Amino acid sequence: MTTETISSTPPPAGRPRRRRWITALIWIMMVPFAAWAVLRTTGWDAGFRWIQLAAFTPYVAAASVVALLLTLSLRRWTAGVAGLVVMGAFAWAVLPRAFADPAPEPGGTALRVLAANLARGAADTKTIMDLVVRLKPDILTLQELTPEAVERLEEAGIRKALPHMVGEPTPGVWGSGIYARFPLRADQAALNYGNFRQSVAVAPEQNLQIVSVHPCAPRFDYKATCWAQGLRELPKAGAGPYRILAGDFNATLDHAIMRDLLATGYRDAADVTGRGLIPTWPQQGWEPVPGVALDHVFADARLAIRSFGVHRVPGTDHRSVFAELEIPRTAR
Repeated sequence: MTTETISSTPPPAGRPRRRRWITALIWIMMVPFAAWAVLRTTGWDAGFRWIQLAAFTPYVAAASVVALLLTLSLRRWTAGVAGLVVMGAFAWAVLPRAFADPAPEPGGTALRVLAANLARGAADTKTIMDLVVRLKPDILTLQELTPEAVERLEEAGIRKALPHMVGEPTPGVWGSGIYARFPLRADQAALNYGNFRQSVAVAPEQNLQIVSVHPCAPRFDYKATCWAQGLRELPKAGAGPYRILAGDFNATLDHAIMRDLLATGYRDAADVTGRGLIPTWPQQGWEPVPGVALDHVFADARLAIRSFGVHRVPGTDHRSVFAELEIPRTAR
């Protein structure tokens, strides 16, 4: 009879320490995602840098999934539960934009809206006119509209398709204008903040109020106040004429100020049609930043939204946006 001696080799002394370091690094990785999710879901205004960063929330949401998978693969279950909560918060905030709402019953009068930022008037006139001919918009809102751009559009025959115009073209980035198939009149002085002019017009026969949206770009700290004022002064939805806000908002639906505006009674055409994550700026994307959705068509909730699309325009860093809406027959 032989007796076997079973010896157990203790684990290397450094292994528990290494595990603790990995756990600590995972929590350090999770903290920024959690903080971002809290800021996004609570709508807390964290200042100028957050205004810039909030636009990239969809990318951070995608990265949080990678972080969660890494955490689970390393079997850090407590951190994994925290990661699931964070990912759930991001999914609640971002994913609805990728899914279309149920289509409304037909029965209204079609209203097509096109908006384009002309990049200091440098956008290709032929492409703009091609879009006008092909898409047949009833309303065209233009941002960064310069006198030279107006002259080129007039020479190209824009008045044949859209004979009525209200606006304030100016040199640089500050001009704005609205063209339409139907008569327009200036509803009030353009909304001016930081010299950015947001043209406002009414179409009495259609019971519409239209704004060519273009608040200050929050590129610098001192522009943040101008940006916020320009968005807060946009007309709220509600009783009265059917309102349409179209243009370069310099903001996404991840900015609380935009969600507050929607809550007054607007709907974002891209969001409603499941195309809310399509970037509009910079036009090519990743030059030098990933693309985000800064350009929108906000429609009064009393208007049906049929479709939404984006279109490239050479000479500008923004894609144009197009929405097909429907006015209830009782509106006319």
